[in-house]
Amino acid sequence: MKRKLMTGSVLKNIIYFALPFFLSYFLQTLYGMADLFIIGQFNGIESTTAVSIGSQVMHMLTVMIVGIAMGATITIGRAIGGNKKKEASLTIGNTVTLFIVISIPLMIVLLCAVNPIVRMMSTPIEAIFGTVSYLTICFIGIPFITAYNIISSILRGIGDSKRPMYFIVIACITNIVLDYVFIGVMDLGVIGAALGTTLSQTLSVIVSLFIIFKQDIGLKVTLLDFKPNKRIMSSILKIGIPISLQDGFIQISFIIITIIANQRGLNDAAAVGIVEKIIGILFLVPSSMLSTVSALAAQNIGANQYKRATLTLKYGTMISVAWGIIAVITMFIAAQSFIGLFTVDQHVIILGNQYMRGYVWDCLFAGIHFCFSGYFCAYGLSLIPFGHNVLSILCIRIPLAFIASQIFTKSLFPMGLASSIGSLFSVSICIFVFIWLQKKEKETQKDNLEGIVEYEG
Repeated sequence: MKRKLMTGSVLKNIIYFALPFFLSYFLQTLYGMADLFIIGQFNGIESTTAVSIGSQVMHMLTVMIVGIAMGATITIGRAIGGNKKKEASLTIGNTVTLFIVISIPLMIVLLCAVNPIVRMMSTPIEAIFGTVSYLTICFIGIPFITAYNIISSILRGIGDSKRPMYFIVIACITNIVLDYVFIGVMDLGVIGAALGTTLSQTLSVIVSLFIIFKQDIGLKVTLLDFKPNKRIMSSILKIGIPISLQDGFIQISFIIITIIANQRGLNDAAAVGIVEKIIGILFLVPSSMLSTVSALAAQNIGANQYKRATLTLKYGTMISVAWGIIAVITMFIAAQSFIGLFTVDQHVIILGNQYMRGYVWDCLFAGIHFCFSGYFCAYGLSLIPFGHNVLSILCIRIPLAFIASQIFTKSLFPMGLASSIGSLFSVSICIFVFIWLQKKEKETQKDNLEGIVEYEG
C-alpha cells in the first residue's frame, strides 16, 4: 500500500502529494497549450480559433470526468485512512465498472452532437470546419481520457500522486512530437492537432495499464470487486456528481463568456481563447491544492484526525494565496509577452492584455475557495461547493460578463473582471459556511462531553 498521509508534518505531506499533482496538471495543460502554440506557428488565426474553441469544449468534458473520479479518490482515501483494505478494493473495482458504463455512451452521444455543439459555441464562420474536425477526432478519444482518469483517481486515493504524473509525461511528450509531425511536417492543420492529442492519450493509457499490472499497489482486487455494489456506487456518485456538475457549470460559464467574445468578432475570440490557455497554467496551483486538500483531508477524516484535516486546509489556502499574488504581479508586468507566444497579431495581443488584467485576479480568489471546496468534499459535503459555484455563475459571472460586453465594446478588461468578482463571492460563502460548521462541531463536542459527565455522575 502507498504512503499514508495521516502522520508526520502536514505541510510536508501537502508538498509531497501536491508537487506530482501540480506537475501532472501542468503537463496535462500543455496538451491544449502545445496544440494552440504549434498551430499558431504554422497556420492562420482561423485554425488558432478552431483549436481554442475545440480544446475548451474538451477541457469542460475532462474536468467533469475528473469531478466524478474525485468521488472515487475520496471514497478510497477514507477507506485507506480507516485501514479498510477490502472496502478500498471494492471501491476500485466499482470505479472501473462505473467509468466503463459511462465512457462508451458518452462518446456516441458527443459524436452525434458535434455540429450542434459547434453552433452553440457561436463559432466564427471561418473556424467552423476546423472546430468540427477537431472535436470529432477528440470525441473518439473519450474512452481513453476516461481510462486515464480512472487510473489516476485510484492511485491518488491510495496516496500515490507520482505515477499519474509519469503517465502524463509520456502523453505530453508524445503529443508535442506528434503535433510537429502532423501540423509542421504533414501540414494537417487542425486535424493534426486533434490526432496528436488523441493518439498521445491512447499511448499513455496503454503504458499505464502495463505498469500497473506489473507493479503491486498494495491492494488485492478480485473479479467480485467489479460487480456493481449499490452502497459503493452511491458513495462515489454522491460525492462525485456534485463536483462534476460544479466543474461543468464553471466551464459552461467560461464557454458562455467565450460565446459572448465570439460574437464580438474573430480578434476578440482569439484573444479570449489565448488568455484562457494561459490562465489554465496559472490555475495549476489552485487546482492542485483542491485535489490535494480533498485527498489528504479524506485520509485524515477516515482516521478520525479532524484537526489535521483542518490544518491541511489552512496550509493549502496559504500556498494558494501566495501563488495568486505572484500570478497577479507577473501578468500585470508581462501579460503581452506571454500572449505574444501564441500570436503575432498586435490587435489580438492588446485585447488579450486587457482581458488578462481583469481575469488574473481570479487566480487569487479561486485558490481560496478551491481549498475550501476540497475540504468540504473530503467530509462528503460536495453539495456546498456545488451550491456556491452555481450561485456565483448565475448571479455574478455570466450576468456581469454580458453587461460588460454590451457597455464596454472597446475593451475586454471588464469581461475578465466578471470571473474574478464571481470567485470573490464564492470565497465569502465558503468562509461563512466553514465558520458555521466549526461552531456546530464545537457545540456537538460540548454536548457529547456533558452527556458523558452526566452519565458518569
